[in-house]
Amino acid sequence: MKKTSIAILAALALVSCVKDNVGTPQLKPAEPVFGEDVVRGEVLVCFDEKVVSILETSGLTKSGPSNVLTRCAIPSVEEVLAIAGNYEIERVFPEDSRTEEKARKEGLHLWYRLSFGEDVPLERVYSELSRLGEVRAVNCNRRIKKAYSGKSVAFNPAAALPLTRSGKTPVFDDECLPYQWHLVNDGNLRPTKFVSGADVNVEKAWELCTGDPSIIVAVLDEGIDYTHPDLKDAMWVNEDEIWRSREDNDGNGYVGDVYGYNFALGTPIITTSDAHESGHGCHVAGVIGAVNNNGTGISSIAGGDGSSRGVRLMSCQIFCGNKSGTVLDEVRAIKYAADNGAVVLQCSWGYNSGAANAYDWQPMYSTDEEWMTDNALERKALDYFIHNAGSPDGVIEGGIAVFAGGNESAPATGYPGAYKDFVSVAATAGDFTPAVYSNYGRGTNISAPGGDQDYYFDYGEGSDRGAIGCVLSALPFNVTPTGYGYMEGTSMACPHVSGVVALGLSYAARLHRHFKASEIIDLLYSSATPLEQYWNTDEPKYYCKYVADLGLNHYKSMDLSLYRGKMGNGQVNAYAFLKAIEGAGVPMTFPNVLVDVDKETVLTLSTYFDTVAGASVSVSDASVASASVENGLLKVRGLAKGQTSAVISVGNESRSFVITVRDDAPSGGWL
Repeated sequence: MKKTSIAILAALALVSCVKDNVGTPQLKPAEPVFGEDVVRGEVLVCFDEKVVSILETSGLTKSGPSNVLTRCAIPSVEEVLAIAGNYEIERVFPEDSRTEEKARKEGLHLWYRLSFGEDVPLERVYSELSRLGEVRAVNCNRRIKKAYSGKSVAFNPAAALPLTRSGKTPVFDDECLPYQWHLVNDGNLRPTKFVSGADVNVEKAWELCTGDPSIIVAVLDEGIDYTHPDLKDAMWVNEDEIWRSREDNDGNGYVGDVYGYNFALGTPIITTSDAHESGHGCHVAGVIGAVNNNGTGISSIAGGDGSSRGVRLMSCQIFCGNKSGTVLDEVRAIKYAADNGAVVLQCSWGYNSGAANAYDWQPMYSTDEEWMTDNALERKALDYFIHNAGSPDGVIEGGIAVFAGGNESAPATGYPGAYKDFVSVAATAGDFTPAVYSNYGRGTNISAPGGDQDYYFDYGEGSDRGAIGCVLSALPFNVTPTGYGYMEGTSMACPHVSGVVALGLSYAARLHRHFKASEIIDLLYSSATPLEQYWNTDEPKYYCKYVADLGLNHYKSMDLSLYRGKMGNGQVNAYAFLKAIEGAGVPMTFPNVLVDVDKETVLTLSTYFDTVAGASVSVSDASVASASVENGLLKVRGLAKGQTSAVISVGNESRSFVITVRDDAPSGGWL
């Protein structure tokens, strides 16, 4: 993928007779390509239950340098690994006592990283392990490479002219909002290649909701600058952790993870200061949830209104400067997001489209079967997120993974986003037409503004040529001195959809409505704005490409008729989506409570009731647990092992729930 999206340029590989965690055999795949992207000296192995039982007996349930074994005690495996000499075995996913049962149900506990010397022939280790009956699957661990230039154009408020709202008073006082056509496009624009309403229709949606801090979006990308003035108050904060701690204070398997985790470097310190950082993680995060109405910077889709907080942003860093993350980093980040409360997965990366022009790109997967066969571990991690994020008692049961569709101008979107369970996003310009670089066709679900510098090239001067047609968002100050700038790509369209999903879930939270993830996705698609009504397919779309080596402009054309019916269900429409949510879903149920002996669990009553004034609680068996209501919070303390019923009353409404007290409830919670 070019421009500002991210690509994983190579596949994982599976073994001869691969089985999933319930033992269903799958077809033997083609032999993997051991290219430059392969991490030498290690493989990712899915063992059967017998092997894992032995490994766990040895105490290997966590991951990290201090939790490895140098022998596995399985004769057949030992025989194969004799060719590797010294080796170490480490569990892929560290144990999180709060979610271990769910992880085992998905089969994630079966995956281990096997490390050995880089001089050991990887191909032979892979082949020999694949033949073992005790091994269900073998994957190469491959580097996830960025295939975009990282180029951004700095926002210069002294030289910029407002593009939108020329005749209106802005909803928010953020100084950059008049330049964010992708949020509010009223047609009063300096260039003529903009159409009124060619945005995500969020201005009207803000009348209903501006975001809610109970909704967490995990950003898998470069790091988010948690000190940025527009982002610092939007960050998810792990209240159970301690900044720069050397201990895993909350027991989730990751030390010191306050704002998320840097999986690329294996550290809790989220970084954006590397000389090679592009600021991409900040840029997508800003589109979703930068703080609104704070008198500075940009506005965002779900960043609150200044008096109330918007959605929270969790930084799951899988790229760091020139340091490429790996598939191992990616899958750990996905599970981490689900386990720590995220319900939307923002993924501005993916494999090149299988329909990409082979002259310019390396085509990858064309079918679900090809992707699933080569990427067992990746699919398992994503399945875990979409099945286990959220809560049956919360706003959403399951999680929603949103992917960039790809920037190869190909008639099929890239994987993993092309898979039916995920949302794949194509990009549009400021007049509803497809962006010149966007993938479209098979696998595309929905479109959103992604910017189109080539289309708007004639509008601007010097390094700013066409930047006004791109997406304006936050950037680290080491990338641009103003802290804001322009980027383009389906990786910019992607956070517009993630942001609208998060805004819709925020509205559902305010309405105390509950949805399954699949229901939210259906409403997202059915509420989209049809694009073709704005196209004149009798005339091609002309755009300008600057040919740098010749120093000239080269005008090209797009046949819009080729895109008809192939940009998904239309352009994401925030207001229509929120209105669709109003009449859908079911009322939230009040959750049963799990608490440890001598520990306390706290629930926010406003999550479940319109008003909390005069709320009271009664517990049937006061020897098992006590409960009280203070300042709109229900506080439940475990006194002795056992169960008791309880009733919470607010006004004329009463709801029964069960309190379970046990010794091993990791940190209290709701069921």
